[in-house]
Amino acid sequence: MNKIAQDQVTLSLANQEDFPLMKKELQDAFTAGIIDAFGDAEGGPIPPDESIDESFYSTENLVYHILLNGQKAGGVVLKINPHTHRNSVDLLYISSSSHSRGIGQAAWKAIEAQYPETKVWEVVTPYFEKRNIHFYVNKCGFQIVEFYHLHHPDPSFPHEKNQENDPLAPETFEFFKFEKVMKKDRSSS
Repeated sequence: MNKIAQDQVTLSLANQEDFPLMKKELQDAFTAGIIDAFGDAEGGPIPPDESIDESFYSTENLVYHILLNGQKAGGVVLKINPHTHRNSVDLLYISSSSHSRGIGQAAWKAIEAQYPETKVWEVVTPYFEKRNIHFYVNKCGFQIVEFYHLHHPDPSFPHEKNQENDPLAPETFEFFKFEKVMKKDRSSS
């Protein structure tokens, strides 16, 4: 396996005209995880178009291409809070053709280098996505800090009361929240 050096992976801000292709690449990458976990990906694109559009077009988020030697290899959507320095990853993907080469880990190092004032990074990922759990915990140094489910929903995720009667609802709401502490907050000690 040919591992990628950190300096070969960089970030470049994406333009809105890039979003449709990025959406397709992101859905292809995420669908591979669904197929690995469940054997198929019925029910429409994963994540749904609306969720991606909300993330890409939010004025609070920054959308980057992940570049390998200047060539697009993935993308990331970040929410940067310049006041609290608690930043989050909204979406991160490596193109399906580029998996298992170390690009994700090199991209994560590039993200950390881009935002050195970050105190804490946060990310939420579906409970079944073993590749993501391995990546964030074992490769990037995150810790699982919370498990969201039907009876303990993510407070930032819209939760409809009638979902309790939907047999698929538990999977819809089962996510791990990860954090990576970069700098200790001295004001709380």
